[in-house]
Amino acid sequence: MARSLVSFVVILACAAPAMAQLTPETVLQVDAIATQVLAETGEASVSLAIVRDGKVAYAQAYGWARLEPRLPATPQMRYKIGSNSKQFLGAAVLLLAEEGKLSLDDKVARYFPQLSRAQDITLRQLLSHTAGYSDYYPLDYIAPFMAVATTPQAIMARWGRQPLNFTPDQRWEYSNTNYVIAGQMAEKAVGQSLTQIIRSRITDKLGMRTAIDINSTPWSADDPLGYQRYAEGPLRVAVSEGRNWAYAAGQLAMSAGDLALWDIALLQGKLLKPTSQSQLLAEARLSDGGATGYALGLVVDRSPEGRARWHHSGGMSGFISFNRMYPDDGMALVVLTNGPGPAAGKTVDQLERLLLALPKAAATTAPLTSSAASLAVVRQLFAQLQAGQPDRKLMSSDLSSYFTATAVADFAASLQPLGALQDLSESRSEERGGMTSRGYRGIAGGKQVRINTYFRPDGLLDQFLVNIR
Repeated sequence: MARSLVSFVVILACAAPAMAQLTPETVLQVDAIATQVLAETGEASVSLAIVRDGKVAYAQAYGWARLEPRLPATPQMRYKIGSNSKQFLGAAVLLLAEEGKLSLDDKVARYFPQLSRAQDITLRQLLSHTAGYSDYYPLDYIAPFMAVATTPQAIMARWGRQPLNFTPDQRWEYSNTNYVIAGQMAEKAVGQSLTQIIRSRITDKLGMRTAIDINSTPWSADDPLGYQRYAEGPLRVAVSEGRNWAYAAGQLAMSAGDLALWDIALLQGKLLKPTSQSQLLAEARLSDGGATGYALGLVVDRSPEGRARWHHSGGMSGFISFNRMYPDDGMALVVLTNGPGPAAGKTVDQLERLLLALPKAAATTAPLTSSAASLAVVRQLFAQLQAGQPDRKLMSSDLSSYFTATAVADFAASLQPLGALQDLSESRSEERGGMTSRGYRGIAGGKQVRINTYFRPDGLLDQFLVNIR
């Protein structure tokens, strides 16, 4: 069913008289990109917004917000934006600092002395991912414990009291735990909920009418449904995170057009004082002077062509988002999807090349040196999944729960026809959440295979996701 979605793509114009306008030719090219990406990936929908010259130049939605019964996606619909929420917390903290309520140099110990190394870690280090707390949410699927509700306090009690992964400021490592602690510090500083802090100081001020905190506002039948996929199987309704697992680190949902309003405020410096804006966008440096590429909730870097970029991506169960701003060009791109795969990334990359007139990106990532043991485990489990008989002794209990009978059947049905996996190599490796995240590339049936894994210190796999391109 998912593969025939292109036949039913719904393109709905967003009536907004105040919009800047793309040329008719560019509009056709943008529409063609989104339509083709949905056809190639079989995902449900794409919602996008383009900012030019300080205005929303285009906002459009394609495909289906819900597959059964069919609900067309519209530009006004909100999508979960996941970690793109982090930039809002970074800005909110700076607004509170402007009010004299707190400081980026406040120590965690001011509010939570019971947490690990609390007297040595600042709010700035939390927001820049240089604190050292282990990530509670590194996985790209919902483990059983995350399907039930939690509280920020419970997250801090479990992950905030563990030994640090590194000495503060000596390394950069992405951690959602940092943002839970930072969000709680902000609440303590002003006696308001994080929802109130962000709404009163940011979203209401900017007219972002669709923006909600998913922990305090229920997801409705009029909102897009999130979808997941096992290997190249059919789209299936995704299991959502339990309440508060997305607290402070990924709690917001909104339309692409409303996220674009936020981008305009940053690009024009309308929300923060100049000093605060500079702090929000200043790249954090390690104690040895090393670069991190990360500021306070935003990646800050330059494109291969030298253009300045402020950007982030986000993932929630069944949703992926990309938000990219180009300050020197006065442009921003927002792409939101309710799917599990590459549609969002493909769309934003192609829009970037189109609107900035960039050449097609060349693949430059060279294979990494990987242990023979890790490669053997990945190759072994891939073959077992093709046969529909995964060895659960290779995996953690969480990953074993992910491989339900339905998941195993979908993996087998979509991978078995490809034949043997060839030319397998490791393409990336990084530490996160006390584990090693490794990406692999290979060829099967003449198609490119991407495998995303997490290896625990004991050698067991805690994640094994497959994407065919």
